[in-house]
Parts: sequence; C-alpha cells; structure tokens
Amino acid sequence: MTDKELLELAAKAAGIPLKPDFAERYDYYMADKLMWNPLTDDGDALRLAVKLKIPMQFPDWADLTRTWASKDCLDAFDEPHGTDPLAATRRAIVRAAAEIGRSMK
Repeated sequence: MTDKELLELAAKAAGIPLKPDFAERYDYYMADKLMWNPLTDDGDALRLAVKLKIPMQFPDWADLTRTWASKDCLDAFDEPHGTDPLAATRRAIVRAAAEIGRSMK
C-alpha cells in the first residue's frame, strides 16, 4: 500500500476531512488547511494513536514497534526500527489506523 493510500485510510478512520486536492501533494492538508502527515510528524502520529486508541508495544525481544488495529489484538503491525525508531513507530501507527479505516463502511 502506498503512503498516500495509508494516509487516506488513516484520515478516514480518524474522521479527518482532507482537501480534495490532497492527493496531488506529498504534504497532506486537512480541510481547515493545517498540514497533517502522521508518517512524518510525531505529534500527528501520537494524536492519531490516542484518538483511535491504538495499542503499542516495544517488545524487549525485538527492535521494533508493534501496533494493533483491533482490541482483540488479531491485526498486528510490526515495523522494525532500523536506524529510525521514531519513523518506524509513526508508520506502525498509520498502518493500524489505515486498517481501521479500511474496515469502516
């Protein structure tokens, strides 16, 4: 799934209305013209995780961030930290949010 698709579905899950032309840009804008990109902004990612109550885990046995898209913990998303654990954590949050958005009618 592309970053654009992840962000569209994450915005849907969070109830964030995006401007009609957001797909033409890499910087995504909400309807009220504030920039929103939880893939690159720690604050946007944290607000997304809190709003959607996305559980996170930083296991001792692996260098990764794990998130879930459901409370039953069946839909897990692992992102290896690599050289940037913050970027991996943001992506894990957005992946879980996108899955929530995908499941919405």
